[in-house]
Amino acid sequence: MASRTGAVLVASGGATLLALFVFTAPLSIVPAVAGGLGAGAVATSWILSSMSLGLAVALLPAGAVGDDFGRRRVFVAGALVTAVGSVLCAVAPGPLTFIGGRVVEGLGSAALIACGLAVLGPAFPDAAGRARATGLWGACLGAGIAIGPLAGAALNHDWRVLYVVITVLSLGVAVLGWVLLEESVSARARTVDLPGALLLGGGLAALLAALTEGRQGWTSPLELTLVAAAVVLLAAFFAHQNSAGGGMLDLALFRRPALVSATAGAFVAGAGVTALMAFLGTMLENGLAVSPLTAALVVLGWSATSVVSALLTRRLPATLSGGARLSAGFVVVAAGLVPLAFVTPASAPAALLPGLVVAGFGTGVVNASLGREAVASVPPHRAGMGSGINNTSRYVGAALGVTVVSVLAVHGTPTPATLTAGWNTAVLVGIAVSLLGAAAIAALTVRAKRATAAVTRAAVEHIRPLGNGS
Repeated sequence: MASRTGAVLVASGGATLLALFVFTAPLSIVPAVAGGLGAGAVATSWILSSMSLGLAVALLPAGAVGDDFGRRRVFVAGALVTAVGSVLCAVAPGPLTFIGGRVVEGLGSAALIACGLAVLGPAFPDAAGRARATGLWGACLGAGIAIGPLAGAALNHDWRVLYVVITVLSLGVAVLGWVLLEESVSARARTVDLPGALLLGGGLAALLAALTEGRQGWTSPLELTLVAAAVVLLAAFFAHQNSAGGGMLDLALFRRPALVSATAGAFVAGAGVTALMAFLGTMLENGLAVSPLTAALVVLGWSATSVVSALLTRRLPATLSGGARLSAGFVVVAAGLVPLAFVTPASAPAALLPGLVVAGFGTGVVNASLGREAVASVPPHRAGMGSGINNTSRYVGAALGVTVVSVLAVHGTPTPATLTAGWNTAVLVGIAVSLLGAAAIAALTVRAKRATAAVTRAAVEHIRPLGNGS
């Protein structure tokens, strides 16, 4: 049994590490990629955002389809799709093909993340085992974020080689999943909610496209059309799910406070610290005039600390609820971000490290706690859906957060002074988002405890008369 659970951990952790590696690797080499492809300002924005589009569109459908048709099957398919997207990026003659490849990578990585987390539920049914497993999952998430920018910076001279490496790694993960995982499905009849998938995919695609195009301005006809399309399609999706009884998204699950807390926490993590860290490399290179490798090493202070912190989270008392862990984690993140809000062009990169380490510690707690809550807050047969909900919320939040950070940090023709000043403002917004998230999750946790206590008292009062009469 130990070897079985170990195999699941290897496959799940490896897939999560790969997906985040693919997501973050280009962040440190955007100028080289854009220059090599002849990309303009709009195309460069899409180079940054295109994989987020694929992730956000496919995470929830991939989790739901994995529940119904086999998590291992969808996991392996996701690795193969990621490999196809990476080949497109490696051979791209221009920005359009590269952006398409990044979207395909996002689609494949969505299946890896959703099903890679979902397989932990059946393999670790006990709370203690699940805490250890999701702690490792959170550490692999942080490790992918840490390794990606370093690998990108190391291959800055020939970025196409990076995508050849990703192709090989993706094929390796496909083999790993096929060999190590056992098939697991939900007990319900197999169904495909094609209308729901199309409405959700179209709505999220329009939303993320609006956020990306919005960096150039918010009043163009294209921008207004995308916003309107997102509102209409997403409203239609929720109406369809309500009438269809939860084909793609079971709305009844949101009656569970733990799922609401986890979903809110994932959004806050994406919109706050993740968005800031995605932009930090750009700020360091253009605002403080450091090399891509130096920028990646500075960001490593945050991401590497989150790996260690996620592994240590399993040592927290079992009595500490998921909501309490999330709230505490976000408070620590906010505290770590404070020193990052006072950057000038003359700042030394090393001066940011203490704050990044503190923020990384809080991020690791958040990542591990979100992984645990994503599978523990839904019934076992909905593990893929729970994972999809959680991670969709994270990447939609990240897309929104990156847009806000970009708008705040970049004004007209940026200079080191305006870029660092805008970054400082963006950090203050990130601190506020983290603290508001901590407060909201704490309020949900208190409400859930009161509801549980009320149910327990009612049960005791119902049983007491029966006991007196016996």
